[in-house]
Amino acid sequence: MIEQTELVVDEWIYIEPIDMNAIGEIQSEISLEVMKKTAPTKKGLACRFTCQIKNGTDLMLLYVAWDSYVIDEDDAVDVFEIRRMIKNSFSKFTEKYEFRKLGTALQNTPMKAFDEMTLDLSDIVPLLN
Repeated sequence: MIEQTELVVDEWIYIEPIDMNAIGEIQSEISLEVMKKTAPTKKGLACRFTCQIKNGTDLMLLYVAWDSYVIDEDDAVDVFEIRRMIKNSFSKFTEKYEFRKLGTALQNTPMKAFDEMTLDLSDIVPLLN
């Protein structure tokens, strides 16, 4: 059985632009870290996403959040399941961003898309088997 935990926001650092009319090209960067978790009768993965949004070179938002998957020790997990886990984690990450950005200069700024299909999972699969 696989259980997903709640998303935990580690950082939400929003810096309001001094001049709202001076907002230029907003750039977004997303990164993902995947870590192994263990317990006596369970195994798991933690997915930690980081998003940086900049106005030119000025940081407007640093957003870091993670959640994890707890898996029974006997369950085998394949590449397709790992991709699904990462996709679900990113959906929760995006949902939290969409809610928190309301009332900020970013309220009309969507988060950069993340394509879990481009990930090389060859280093992640052995963590769970």
